[in-house]
Amino acid sequence: MSENLSRTVQTTKVVIETEYGVVAAQHRLAAQAGADVLAAGGDAVDAAIATSFAIGVLEPWMSGPAGGGALMLWRAEEGRAQALNYGMRSPAALNPADYPLSGRGVAGDLFPWEEVVDGRNVQGATAVAVPGLVDGMGRMHARYGTLPWADLLAPAIAFAREGLLVDWYAALIIASTARELAKHADAAALFLEDGQWPRISGWTALTKQRLDQSRMADSLSRLAEKGARELYDGELGASMAADIQAKGGSLSHDDLRAYEARFSDPLSFAYRGARFDVPPGLTAGPTFRAALDLMAQRDIGAAPGAAAFSAYAEGLFHAYADRLSSMGDSGETETEQGCTTHFSVVDRHGNMVAQTQTLLSIFGSRVISPSTGFLMNNGIMWFDPVQGRPNSLGPNKRCLMNVCPILGEAEGTRFAFGASGGRKIVSSMVQMASFAADFGMDISDVFHHPRIDVSGGTAIVADETLADEVLDALRENHPVTLTKRSVFPYAFACPAGVMRRDGRNTGCTEIMSPWGDAICEEPNR
Repeated sequence: MSENLSRTVQTTKVVIETEYGVVAAQHRLAAQAGADVLAAGGDAVDAAIATSFAIGVLEPWMSGPAGGGALMLWRAEEGRAQALNYGMRSPAALNPADYPLSGRGVAGDLFPWEEVVDGRNVQGATAVAVPGLVDGMGRMHARYGTLPWADLLAPAIAFAREGLLVDWYAALIIASTARELAKHADAAALFLEDGQWPRISGWTALTKQRLDQSRMADSLSRLAEKGARELYDGELGASMAADIQAKGGSLSHDDLRAYEARFSDPLSFAYRGARFDVPPGLTAGPTFRAALDLMAQRDIGAAPGAAAFSAYAEGLFHAYADRLSSMGDSGETETEQGCTTHFSVVDRHGNMVAQTQTLLSIFGSRVISPSTGFLMNNGIMWFDPVQGRPNSLGPNKRCLMNVCPILGEAEGTRFAFGASGGRKIVSSMVQMASFAADFGMDISDVFHHPRIDVSGGTAIVADETLADEVLDALRENHPVTLTKRSVFPYAFACPAGVMRRDGRNTGCTEIMSPWGDAICEEPNR
């Protein structure tokens, strides 16, 4: 924790309860776009699609059309949950020999992998995987959409035409990666001044700087006109693949043509009288379940105190050890399987979407496809570059994602939660799910309660505001680092969620997120 930070500031977010729909997202304007779709007669799926494309423009370093992810759907009339996996894949022509180990030990990004020469799996065109987000949204719209596809992309197109306003928070995010962005000409031209300086105004100025996202607006307009498969089968996809190959990557138009997002049954299970539905396969869904299975064997008490947090820690340590040692796509079967963003939607009928989408690292590969204006993912970093392991790098393999959107139901209360934050995501979801299911907390209490983070290794990161008895109990078995929740960096994941109880809907986002908000549908808007 920085010694410079104030010790007296308190941050809270107001939660509004309504009979109408709610969209909770990491950017207020994206949430507003989704809420406007609900007000126009759309359901949760329509709102999620609009929010997805809008937030890819408004938080371009977190997600976008060239990313991937997974989501959970709850269809109230059917009483049924479904999973949709639109995760990335490695290109068919990828050669693991092109990613030699440097011999310098573990790399310093999001995963405990061995370092690769020149970081070829982390940034640059060689780090780009086959994107899945647009196909995922297209398939969800084909199955459940009620409003025209073009109408749902219209807010994102308008935001891109205007260009993202570079306020203090955007300037901070850009500055955090300026050194790496400067290495890539197209990214430097978009995000930096003179190819090297973060776009930022004087500290007392009212900034009016905006990013030039006009090329992205053109591409989104083409998707709106031609449909989602334009990025896969059409000229837009061909141009994007040609851009990446020209920059030295292996993504091909054939990779895009072959890509299909997949609906599946969720991983569903009971926990202490509650029920959870999470994405199966190569996500953090199985890790979430493994942690809760262990917790179910423990007495966690009547309130989130020492017993509960000890159970959270042990459940997560065991679940993460299993995840890192056993999960991956061997390439031998067709089984389903950061820098991320999450949003959740509930409509007035009780339909829900918990949706997580990502470029993986912040600013993804730091490569922009100049033909499309899309910032590209670095999904290749999801693979272990050491061969002979379950998640080893190879051609035409599904990526092992950290995403963990969840649907929960406990004593008549339903909730749809998720978070961004790479390996921190599953820790936050385990605790927040328990807060709601075990202790009956409303969404305000869930989101304001302090948490811990267990992301592998042997140490625990704990919010300094946790009770002394909780911290003492954690220290009995593991080293504990204390920290404060802050705007930047995030020591814990950045969640967003909605809840429905007795026909009333609420939503909330991470209390320290300066852009995040839950927006209510305004029926007469």
